[in-house]
Amino acid sequence: MHAHSHSHGPHAGHDHGHGRPAKTILTLGAAATLAYVVVAFVVGLQAHSLALVSEAGHNLTDFLALALTWLGVYFQTKPPTARKTFGFHRAGVLTALANVLTLFVITVLIVVEAIERLRTPQTVATGPMLWVAAIGLVMNAAIALALESGSEDVNLRAAFLHMVGDAFATALVILGAIVIRRTGWLLVDPILSLVIGGLIVASGWGVLHETLNILLEGAPRGLRSDSVAADLAAVEGVEAVHDLHIWSLGSQSHALSAHLQIADIPPSASDQIRQRVCALLAERYAIRHTTLQFEHGPCGGGCLAAEDIHR
Repeated sequence: MHAHSHSHGPHAGHDHGHGRPAKTILTLGAAATLAYVVVAFVVGLQAHSLALVSEAGHNLTDFLALALTWLGVYFQTKPPTARKTFGFHRAGVLTALANVLTLFVITVLIVVEAIERLRTPQTVATGPMLWVAAIGLVMNAAIALALESGSEDVNLRAAFLHMVGDAFATALVILGAIVIRRTGWLLVDPILSLVIGGLIVASGWGVLHETLNILLEGAPRGLRSDSVAADLAAVEGVEAVHDLHIWSLGSQSHALSAHLQIADIPPSASDQIRQRVCALLAERYAIRHTTLQFEHGPCGGGCLAAEDIHR
Protein backbone atom coordinates (compact mmCIF):
# COMPACT_ATOMS: atom_id res chain seq x y z
CA MET A 1 0.00 0.00 0.00
CA HIS A 2 1.39 3.39 -1.01
CA ALA A 3 0.58 6.81 0.40
CA HIS A 4 1.65 9.89 -1.52
CA SER A 5 1.47 13.35 -0.03
CA HIS A 6 2.12 16.93 -1.09
CA SER A 7 1.80 19.86 1.24
CA HIS A 8 -0.45 22.58 -0.08
CA GLY A 9 1.41 25.29 1.76
CA PRO A 10 3.64 28.00 0.37
CA HIS A 11 6.40 25.62 -0.50
CA ALA A 12 4.34 23.28 -2.54
CA GLY A 13 4.30 25.19 -5.77
CA HIS A 14 1.30 27.43 -5.07
CA ASP A 15 1.62 31.20 -4.85
CA HIS A 16 -0.74 32.74 -2.33
CA GLY A 17 0.53 36.25 -2.91
CA HIS A 18 3.43 36.30 -0.46
CA GLY A 19 5.93 35.72 -3.26
CA ARG A 20 5.09 38.91 -5.14
CA PRO A 21 6.61 41.42 -2.65
CA ALA A 22 9.68 39.18 -2.39
CA LYS A 23 10.04 39.13 -6.17
CA THR A 24 9.82 42.93 -6.28
CA ILE A 25 12.51 43.36 -3.62
CA LEU A 26 14.75 40.82 -5.31
CA THR A 27 14.24 42.32 -8.78
CA LEU A 28 15.07 45.86 -7.65
CA GLY A 29 17.99 44.63 -5.55
CA ALA A 30 19.45 42.55 -8.38
CA ALA A 31 19.10 45.42 -10.87
CA ALA A 32 20.81 47.90 -8.49
CA THR A 33 23.58 45.42 -7.69
CA LEU A 34 24.27 44.67 -11.36
CA ALA A 35 24.44 48.40 -12.11
CA TYR A 36 26.92 48.83 -9.27
CA VAL A 37 29.02 45.92 -10.57
CA VAL A 38 29.36 47.67 -13.93
CA VAL A 39 30.22 51.03 -12.31
CA ALA A 40 32.72 49.53 -9.86
CA PHE A 41 34.44 47.54 -12.62
CA VAL A 42 34.74 50.47 -15.04
CA VAL A 43 35.84 52.98 -12.37
CA GLY A 44 38.18 50.40 -10.86
CA LEU A 45 39.94 50.01 -14.20
CA GLN A 46 40.17 53.76 -14.71
CA ALA A 47 41.41 54.39 -11.16
CA HIS A 48 43.86 51.43 -11.34
CA SER A 49 42.24 50.02 -8.20
CA LEU A 50 42.37 46.24 -8.17
CA ALA A 51 40.48 46.28 -4.86
CA LEU A 52 37.57 48.05 -6.54
CA VAL A 53 37.64 45.59 -9.45
CA SER A 54 37.63 42.77 -6.88
CA GLU A 55 34.73 44.49 -5.15
CA ALA A 56 32.87 44.40 -8.47
CA GLY A 57 33.52 40.66 -8.60
CA HIS A 58 32.30 40.22 -5.03
CA ASN A 59 29.14 42.20 -5.80
CA LEU A 60 28.66 39.94 -8.80
CA THR A 61 28.33 37.04 -6.34
CA ASP A 62 25.59 39.00 -4.58
CA PHE A 63 23.84 39.70 -7.88
CA LEU A 64 23.90 35.96 -8.57
CA ALA A 65 22.63 35.25 -5.04
CA LEU A 66 19.72 37.67 -5.52
CA ALA A 67 18.99 36.33 -9.01
CA LEU A 68 19.05 32.71 -7.82
CA THR A 69 16.85 33.58 -4.85
CA TRP A 70 14.41 35.16 -7.33
CA LEU A 71 14.54 31.97 -9.38
CA GLY A 72 13.86 29.95 -6.23
CA VAL A 73 10.78 32.05 -5.42
CA TYR A 74 9.66 31.87 -9.06
CA PHE A 75 10.09 28.11 -9.47
CA GLN A 76 8.22 27.47 -6.22
CA THR A 77 5.14 28.89 -7.97
CA LYS A 78 5.46 26.82 -11.15
CA PRO A 79 3.47 23.58 -11.15
CA PRO A 80 4.93 20.31 -12.45
CA THR A 81 4.17 19.23 -16.01
CA ALA A 82 3.67 15.88 -17.69
CA ARG A 83 7.38 15.83 -18.63
CA LYS A 84 8.80 17.72 -15.62
CA THR A 85 6.98 15.80 -12.92
CA PHE A 86 9.07 17.30 -10.10
CA GLY A 87 8.73 20.84 -11.43
CA PHE A 88 11.63 23.13 -12.32
CA HIS A 89 13.61 23.38 -9.07
CA ARG A 90 16.81 21.98 -10.57
CA ALA A 91 17.02 24.81 -13.13
CA GLY A 92 18.12 27.21 -10.41
CA VAL A 93 20.60 24.67 -9.07
CA LEU A 94 22.25 24.22 -12.48
CA THR A 95 22.44 27.99 -12.92
CA ALA A 96 24.09 28.33 -9.52
CA LEU A 97 26.66 25.69 -10.40
CA ALA A 98 27.60 27.41 -13.67
CA ASN A 99 27.80 30.81 -12.01
CA VAL A 100 29.96 29.75 -9.09
CA LEU A 101 32.45 28.02 -11.39
CA THR A 102 32.68 31.23 -13.41
CA LEU A 103 33.31 33.21 -10.24
CA PHE A 104 36.17 30.91 -9.28
CA VAL A 105 37.81 31.65 -12.64
CA ILE A 106 37.39 35.39 -12.02
CA THR A 107 38.93 35.01 -8.57
CA VAL A 108 41.99 33.25 -10.01
CA LEU A 109 42.52 36.17 -12.41
CA ILE A 110 42.20 38.65 -9.53
CA VAL A 111 44.73 36.75 -7.43
CA VAL A 112 47.23 36.57 -10.30
CA GLU A 113 46.95 40.34 -10.86
CA ALA A 114 47.21 41.02 -7.11
CA ILE A 115 50.45 39.05 -6.85
CA GLU A 116 51.84 41.03 -9.77
CA ARG A 117 50.89 44.31 -8.08
CA LEU A 118 52.53 43.23 -4.85
CA ARG A 119 55.75 43.03 -6.85
CA THR A 120 55.19 46.26 -8.79
CA PRO A 121 52.68 48.56 -7.01
CA GLN A 122 50.62 50.93 -9.14
CA THR A 123 49.33 54.39 -8.27
CA VAL A 124 45.65 54.34 -7.29
CA ALA A 125 43.16 57.20 -7.68
CA THR A 126 41.62 57.11 -4.21
CA GLY A 127 38.88 59.68 -4.95
CA PRO A 128 36.82 57.51 -7.36
CA MET A 129 37.64 54.48 -5.21
CA LEU A 130 36.08 56.20 -2.18
CA TRP A 131 32.86 57.48 -3.74
CA VAL A 132 32.09 54.30 -5.66
CA ALA A 133 32.66 52.17 -2.53
CA ALA A 134 30.48 54.56 -0.51
CA ILE A 135 27.64 54.13 -3.03
CA GLY A 136 28.08 50.37 -2.77
CA LEU A 137 27.93 50.44 1.03
CA VAL A 138 24.66 52.42 1.02
CA MET A 139 23.18 50.16 -1.65
CA ASN A 140 24.11 46.93 0.14
CA ALA A 141 22.76 48.20 3.44
CA ALA A 142 19.46 49.26 1.83
CA ILE A 143 18.98 45.90 0.08
CA ALA A 144 19.85 44.01 3.27
CA LEU A 145 17.28 45.99 5.27
CA ALA A 146 14.62 45.37 2.62
CA LEU A 147 15.32 41.64 2.61
CA GLU A 148 15.32 41.42 6.40
CA SER A 149 11.93 43.13 6.74
CA GLY A 150 10.40 41.62 3.61
CA SER A 151 10.05 37.97 4.61
CA GLU A 152 11.01 35.25 7.06
CA ASP A 153 11.66 32.86 4.16
CA VAL A 154 14.96 31.00 4.57
CA ASN A 155 15.74 31.58 0.90
CA LEU A 156 15.53 35.36 1.38
CA ARG A 157 17.48 35.14 4.61
CA ALA A 158 20.39 33.56 2.73
CA ALA A 159 20.35 36.49 0.28
CA PHE A 160 20.28 38.87 3.26
CA LEU A 161 23.45 37.28 4.65
CA HIS A 162 25.14 37.69 1.24
CA MET A 163 24.39 41.41 1.27
CA VAL A 164 25.67 41.84 4.82
CA GLY A 165 28.92 40.13 3.85
CA ASP A 166 29.30 42.37 0.84
CA ALA A 167 28.69 45.49 2.93
CA PHE A 168 31.65 44.39 5.05
CA ALA A 169 33.84 43.97 1.96
CA THR A 170 32.79 47.40 0.68
CA ALA A 171 33.71 48.94 4.03
CA LEU A 172 37.16 47.39 3.63
CA VAL A 173 37.57 49.13 0.26
CA ILE A 174 36.64 52.47 1.84
CA LEU A 175 39.14 51.88 4.63
CA GLY A 176 41.81 50.95 2.09
CA ALA A 177 41.21 54.12 0.08
CA ILE A 178 41.57 56.23 3.23
CA VAL A 179 44.81 54.45 4.19
CA ILE A 180 46.29 54.93 0.70
CA ARG A 181 45.30 58.61 0.66
CA ARG A 182 46.85 59.31 4.08
CA THR A 183 49.94 57.10 3.97
CA GLY A 184 50.61 56.46 0.29
CA TRP A 185 51.01 52.75 1.01
CA LEU A 186 50.02 51.32 -2.39
CA LEU A 187 50.27 47.69 -1.28
CA VAL A 188 46.96 48.10 0.53
CA ASP A 189 45.13 47.82 -2.82
CA PRO A 190 46.39 44.36 -3.86
CA ILE A 191 46.20 43.13 -0.27
CA LEU A 192 42.53 44.11 -0.11
CA SER A 193 41.89 42.43 -3.46
CA LEU A 194 43.30 39.19 -2.06
CA VAL A 195 41.05 39.48 1.01
CA ILE A 196 37.98 40.09 -1.14
CA GLY A 197 39.01 37.22 -3.42
CA GLY A 198 39.06 35.02 -0.32
CA LEU A 199 35.54 36.19 0.55
CA ILE A 200 34.37 35.27 -2.97
CA VAL A 201 35.84 31.78 -2.64
CA ALA A 202 34.36 31.34 0.86
CA SER A 203 30.85 32.28 -0.24
CA GLY A 204 31.17 30.43 -3.55
CA TRP A 205 32.43 27.24 -1.92
CA GLY A 206 29.25 26.90 0.11
CA VAL A 207 27.14 27.31 -3.04
CA LEU A 208 29.29 24.74 -4.90
CA HIS A 209 29.00 22.21 -2.08
CA GLU A 210 25.24 22.62 -1.83
CA THR A 211 24.61 22.42 -5.59
CA LEU A 212 26.72 19.28 -5.97
CA ASN A 213 24.97 17.69 -3.00
CA ILE A 214 21.57 18.41 -4.61
CA LEU A 215 22.63 17.09 -8.00
CA LEU A 216 24.02 13.93 -6.36
CA GLU A 217 20.72 13.58 -4.48
CA GLY A 218 22.37 13.77 -1.07
CA ALA A 219 20.43 14.47 2.10
CA PRO A 220 19.68 18.18 2.65
CA ARG A 221 22.26 20.14 4.60
CA GLY A 222 22.05 19.66 8.36
CA LEU A 223 19.68 16.70 8.08
CA ARG A 224 20.62 13.13 9.12
CA SER A 225 18.60 10.25 7.72
CA ASP A 226 19.07 8.14 10.87
CA SER A 227 17.52 10.91 13.00
CA VAL A 228 14.57 11.19 10.62
CA ALA A 229 14.11 7.42 10.63
CA ALA A 230 14.15 7.33 14.43
CA ASP A 231 11.50 10.07 14.58
CA LEU A 232 9.32 8.22 12.07
CA ALA A 233 9.65 4.98 14.02
CA ALA A 234 8.42 6.83 17.11
CA VAL A 235 5.17 7.90 15.43
CA GLU A 236 2.13 6.16 16.88
CA GLY A 237 1.20 3.20 14.69
CA VAL A 238 4.62 2.82 12.99
CA GLU A 239 6.41 -0.39 13.98
CA ALA A 240 9.55 -0.11 11.82
CA VAL A 241 11.14 2.06 9.13
CA HIS A 242 13.38 0.97 6.28
CA ASP A 243 14.35 1.85 2.70
CA LEU A 244 14.41 5.53 3.67
CA HIS A 245 15.60 8.05 1.07
CA ILE A 246 15.79 11.83 1.47
CA TRP A 247 16.92 14.20 -1.27
CA SER A 248 16.50 17.77 -2.49
CA LEU A 249 14.56 18.81 -5.57
CA GLY A 250 16.04 22.31 -5.28
CA SER A 251 17.72 24.45 -2.65
CA GLN A 252 14.47 24.90 -0.69
CA SER A 253 12.39 21.86 -1.74
CA HIS A 254 13.01 18.43 -0.23
CA ALA A 255 11.50 14.99 -0.80
CA LEU A 256 11.33 11.70 1.10
CA SER A 257 10.33 8.12 0.39
CA ALA A 258 10.20 5.30 2.92
CA HIS A 259 8.74 1.91 3.76
CA LEU A 260 6.79 1.94 7.03
CA GLN A 261 5.84 -1.31 8.74
CA ILE A 262 2.44 -1.10 10.44
CA ALA A 263 -0.14 -3.50 11.86
CA ASP A 264 -2.71 -5.20 9.61
CA ILE A 265 -5.31 -2.46 9.91
CA PRO A 266 -8.03 -0.93 7.66
CA PRO A 267 -7.00 1.76 5.15
CA SER A 268 -8.87 4.42 7.13
CA ALA A 269 -6.68 3.71 10.17
CA SER A 270 -3.48 3.67 8.13
CA ASP A 271 -4.41 7.06 6.67
CA GLN A 272 -4.32 8.52 10.18
CA ILE A 273 -0.77 7.22 10.50
CA ARG A 274 0.09 8.84 7.16
CA GLN A 275 -1.27 12.17 8.35
CA ARG A 276 0.78 12.02 11.55
CA VAL A 277 3.95 11.14 9.62
CA CYS A 278 3.45 13.91 7.04
CA ALA A 279 2.74 16.49 9.73
CA LEU A 280 5.94 15.54 11.57
CA LEU A 281 8.05 15.72 8.41
CA ALA A 282 6.62 19.10 7.39
CA GLU A 283 6.88 20.75 10.81
CA ARG A 284 10.22 19.36 11.98
CA TYR A 285 12.15 18.95 8.72
CA ALA A 286 10.31 21.12 6.15
CA ILE A 287 9.82 18.00 3.98
CA ARG A 288 6.50 18.35 2.17
CA HIS A 289 6.85 15.91 -0.73
CA THR A 290 6.58 12.38 0.68
CA THR A 291 5.99 8.92 -0.76
CA LEU A 292 5.24 6.29 1.90
CA GLN A 293 4.81 2.56 1.40
CA PHE A 294 2.91 0.80 4.20
CA GLU A 295 3.68 -2.86 4.93
CA HIS A 296 2.49 -5.29 7.61
CA GLY A 297 5.08 -7.98 6.97
CA PRO A 298 8.68 -8.47 5.81
CA CYS A 299 9.71 -6.36 2.82
CA GLY A 300 9.02 -8.31 -0.35
CA GLY A 301 12.12 -7.05 -2.17
CA GLY A 302 13.65 -3.88 -3.47
CA CYS A 303 14.57 -2.61 0.00
CA LEU A 304 17.97 -0.96 -0.19
CA ALA A 305 18.46 -0.02 3.44
CA ALA A 306 20.80 -2.31 5.33
CA GLU A 307 18.96 -2.15 8.63
CA ASP A 308 15.44 -1.54 9.86
CA ILE A 309 14.73 0.98 12.58
CA HIS A 310 12.10 -0.23 15.03
CA ARG A 311 10.15 1.46 17.75
